[in-house]
This record gives sequence, structure tokens and C-alpha cells, in this order.
Amino acid sequence: MLFPTITFALFFLVVYALSWLLMPRFRLWKWFIIAAGYVFFGWWDWRFVLLLVFATVVNQVLAVQIWRARGRRGGASAAKRWLTLSVVANLGLLGYFKYVDFFAVNLDHLLSSIGLGAPLPLLRVLLPVGISFLVFRVLTYTIDVYRGQLAPASTLDFGVYVAFFPYLLAGPIARARDFLPQLASPRDPHSVDAGRAFVLILGGLAKKLWIADYLSTHIVNGVFLSPQSYSAWETAWAIAAYSVQIYCDFSAYSDIAIGVSLLLGFELPENFNAPYTARSIQDFWRRWHITLSSWLRDYLYIPLGGNRKGRGRTYVNLIVTMLLGGLWHGAGWSFILWGGMHGVGMALERASAETRRRRGLPDPGRAPGARALQRAGVFAFVTFAWVFFRADSIGAAFSVLWRLIAGLGSSGSAVTWPVVGLVVLGIAIQYVPRGFIERLEGGLSRIGWAGQAAVLAVGLFLIDTLGPQGAAEFLYFNF
Repeated sequence: MLFPTITFALFFLVVYALSWLLMPRFRLWKWFIIAAGYVFFGWWDWRFVLLLVFATVVNQVLAVQIWRARGRRGGASAAKRWLTLSVVANLGLLGYFKYVDFFAVNLDHLLSSIGLGAPLPLLRVLLPVGISFLVFRVLTYTIDVYRGQLAPASTLDFGVYVAFFPYLLAGPIARARDFLPQLASPRDPHSVDAGRAFVLILGGLAKKLWIADYLSTHIVNGVFLSPQSYSAWETAWAIAAYSVQIYCDFSAYSDIAIGVSLLLGFELPENFNAPYTARSIQDFWRRWHITLSSWLRDYLYIPLGGNRKGRGRTYVNLIVTMLLGGLWHGAGWSFILWGGMHGVGMALERASAETRRRRGLPDPGRAPGARALQRAGVFAFVTFAWVFFRADSIGAAFSVLWRLIAGLGSSGSAVTWPVVGLVVLGIAIQYVPRGFIERLEGGLSRIGWAGQAAVLAVGLFLIDTLGPQGAAEFLYFNF
């Protein structure tokens, strides 16, 4: 069930109306939201619902055991064992669905290279949409209970957290300790920030349908599918277009999810903050997929030692964290290479900054021109790395990059004015001041429900009229 579809619109209208009708009967409301989440998640395949049930029951039982062990004298080791079981169970589930065939193929290649080849069976497991997001969310629950930052919720509340449909498929990765307290009491319909919700929803739909889907079908897919058919000029624009496409596509899902949640009375964390305005790779990851990068920092980088064990260990921790972040995105060497590029880039940035501090050198980004060059450099690096993220393999990525040289001498016809305009627009919208957006949200909030309904109706009409016929699946559904 895709957000930009009539099916979801009808589903949400029913859920929205019943949600507020049932809100005074809060326990019944919770059961209803769980059921709505199961319907939403099971729309692709009813078997996916079993995954939600498994995640709820197993992690709730383990969280309670962790908490009880922590409360007993000398129970630290028992709590750690329960936590280890939780990590193994959740990552084992993720590994089975997402990585078992990848490792089987690579093990087969390794054995064949030393003369021990024997075809290993491929399970060809159906990958549930959003499983990576689900696993990371439930892990925040058991880990935070172990750390004493959160007490176990009731099974019903945890069931709502697991099945809350707006973030089920592609985030944001809302942490249990941020979401569960919102279930302590019924939501107040008068406190709903409808103006912000409508701006997020309409803006997300526009980014998805007007920019991301157009660039995908008019240049990106063709170049990455058959690079030999395109010139260097077309390839360069396709690479830039993919940077814009993935931003507009993924941030659109996050915006719509946050907006839908707001209409239901719940706050989800921000997931994007103008990432292509970043002046460093580290700054990029503070702005891109914020809930994932903060998860990797708090649950992986810091436990590995962070920057507390010397410069060399810090660089290793950065690279390992980003390698695993790349692997989280997909079972392929191209994802691992993409993550490694970012990890090495961040390590080199940190080493350079430490060298400047030791020598007493000034910040190289003091002047406006220098800051502009930093932003351009980061965008160029990120865009180059996206080629490996988008391509089906490392070899396919190099085939695309090779066209930047082999395709010189012709221009082709794929680079049209709409393509150029949308690439520029996709970057430019990230430079719109946050204050302008906040004033727009505030203005929409003040015009009352009738005015808001009119704005929403006109916005949806324009998006539907000017957008393509049908919406493509969101890119991050694959991760």
C-alpha cells in the first residue's frame, strides 16, 4: 500500500476517523491501531503480519527478562545474556531474510576458487518490506531497557509501537523511549498541528511525484540499465539526477510519514535536514537519514569505543560503522563499498581537522567562497558514491562511470530542459530557509479547518494533475 495512492487515501480516511472516535476509549484505540498496522503491513503479503507478531512477542518477553535481571542483586550478567539473545534473535531474523543468499553465493565463489566448489542451495527468501527498519526499532527497545534508559512497556503499548503503520515500511526509525511515552494518555485532537502536517504531506507528494519519479523514468533508469547507450553528457546528468531522486524519494516518504502521524496525534523524529547543503561528510550524515545515522552512532560507534580510545581506533570505528551501515542497506558488495567510501572519507576529514588544530591553522571555511566550495565538494563526493549505491554491482557502477570518458563527443537527447530544471530544483529547495517553511506552516494552521481542507484539496488536485500516472514504489522499501 503506497502513500501516494487512492487505496492508501481511503485506508487513512477510515483509520483517521475511527482513531479519533475511539481515542476516548484508549485501550480499544490501541487494539485498533495494531489491527490497522497489520492490515497496512499485510497488504503486500499476509505472512508479513507474522513477522510483526514475532517481533512483538519475542522482544517484549526479552525486555521483561532483562529488566527483572537488572533488578536482582548480581543480575548484570543475566541481563547481558538476555540482551545478547535479543540481539542475536533480531539480527538473525534480519540475516535470514536479507543476507542468507548473499553469503551463500559468496561462500560458493570462495570454495570454488580453492577447488572445493559444490553448489550451495539458495533459499530465495521473500524479503519483507521494511524489515531493516523494524529490526533497528525493536532493538532500541531491548537495548535501552538494558541500559536502564527505559522500563518495559505493557505488551499492548509495545504492540502499538511495533505496528504503528506510518513508519513501518521506511522509517523514520522512531526510538521506543521517544514513542512509548506518547502512549501514556489519549491524544488531544485540539493540539494536532494540522498546518505542519499538511505542508509535510503535500511537500512530500510533490517531491515524490513531480521530481523523483520523473527523473527516474526520464533519465536515471535508462542510463543505469544500459549505460553504453548514452553519452558522457547524459551520464553526468543521470548521476546528478539520481542524487536528487533518492533525496526527493526518501525524504518524501519521511515527510508524509511524519505528517500522517501528526494527524493521528503523534510526533515522529525529523529524518532529513537539507543534506546537500552539508560542508563535510560528517555534516552530511547529521542531515541525511538522521534517525539511522544517530542509531549507528549511539548503538554501534559509541559501543565500539567511539573516539575514546585514541586516534587510530577512532578512524577504525568510523570505517567499521559505515561499512556496517552500508551492509544494512543491502546484501551486496556495492553497498559495502559505498559505506566504506563514506567511512574512509569521514576518517580522513577527522584526521585533517586534528592536524589543523595541532598546527593552529584556522577553519578553512571562514569565507563564503570557501564554504561554497566545501558544499560543492561534499555534493560531488556524495553523488559519486551514489553511483555504487544505485548500480546493481560494482562492475555495473564502473560501467556507468566509464561512460563519462568513453561517451565524450556527443550530447544525446535524454538531457531535456525538464530534467535540468528538476535537478536544479531538487537541490535548490534545500536552501529554502527553515523560517520560511515554519511561517507557511503557521499560516496554514491559522486559517481554520475549512481553509486547510481547501488548500489540501487544491494541492492534491494539482499534484495528481501535473504528476505522472501512478506512483513508483519508494526506493527505501528495498532496504
